[in-house]
Order: sequence, then structure tokens, then C-alpha cells
Amino acid sequence: MSGLNGAAIFVVQTLGSLYLLVVLLRFILQLVRANFYNPICQFIVKATQTLLKPMRRVIPSIFGLDMSSLVLAILVQMVVFAIVLTLSYIPFNILGLLLWSIIGVTALFLKVFFFAMIISVILSWVAPGSTSPGAELVNQITEPALAPFRRFLPNLGGLDISPILAFMVIQLIQSYVIPPLAMSVGMPLELFGLI
Repeated sequence: MSGLNGAAIFVVQTLGSLYLLVVLLRFILQLVRANFYNPICQFIVKATQTLLKPMRRVIPSIFGLDMSSLVLAILVQMVVFAIVLTLSYIPFNILGLLLWSIIGVTALFLKVFFFAMIISVILSWVAPGSTSPGAELVNQITEPALAPFRRFLPNLGGLDISPILAFMVIQLIQSYVIPPLAMSVGMPLELFGLI
């Protein structure tokens, strides 16, 4: 691979991953019923509305899930993967690309929750009760993920250990489910940052 191809891959992966993150956040925000009047949510809505508006006409929501955002995330991931593979001179087929994209979106979904929980834990130490738009959004994203763990954990006073268990579950999935699944469909893990 030439230096020019390497630079092009870097640009495509960076810009594609940023837009993919915004699209996936749109799905997550609707999933967790976030406050769409939050300025960060407003930015995410405006950044994704152009592509989502026509898709919503043909892709219905299922069980309250914004399927058009999820489909758009998978399509964005497919385009990024296709460009990277083409620039890397690696052959691919559409079915393989679709499977790789679903795995890639799932891995990113887990990373969003992982980093949102890290931010939430740090904010609980340095700025407890903060009402900034970012802190509010992080809490809205993490609360539904932590709620099942809190039901099973004893009340330890002011110490919440539910993020520790959530981190463990996410890390187990990222380490022992995603890579074997990706390898089983022949995904070049090192190329897509999954290892």
C-alpha cells in the first residue's frame, strides 16, 4: 500500500467513524429516550436529518426503535469498510461487508456505553449533580444500562458499584464475543481497529 493510499484510508476512517458515531448516537438517544431539547441532541439531529428524513419514509420504527438510524449506521459503516478495503486492495463481497458492518456497529455501540460510563463515573467524582448539557446527556445514556445492575446489587450507601459490573460485561463481550465473531466471518480485525 502506498503512502497516498495510507493517508486516504486515515482520512476516510476518521471522517467516516465520526459520522458513524453521530448516526449511532441518534439511535441511542431515541433508545434511551433522551431529552431532544438538549443542545448536543439538537446538533446530532441536525447532522443526521438530511439522510434520515427520506429513509424514515420507507423504514418504519419497530417496537419504538428508530430502525432508520440503525440502518443508516450500518450503511455508513459499509461505505467506510468498502472504501478502506478497496484502497487496501483487499477483495470483498456485499454479504461479507454487511456482516462486517453489523459487527462493527455493534462494537461501536458497546464502546459508546463504555466511554459514557467512564465519563459518568468521573463526573460523579468531580462535578456531582452537574446540570450541564453534556453531563445530562451522559447520565441519560448510562442510566438505562446501569439500572438492571442496580436492581441486583445491595445498597452500599453513597457508593455505586453498578458501573464496575457493567464495565465487566461490556469488556467480556468486546474481548470474547466480538473478535471471534468477526474472525468467523473473515473480517480483517487489524484493519478496522477491532483488536
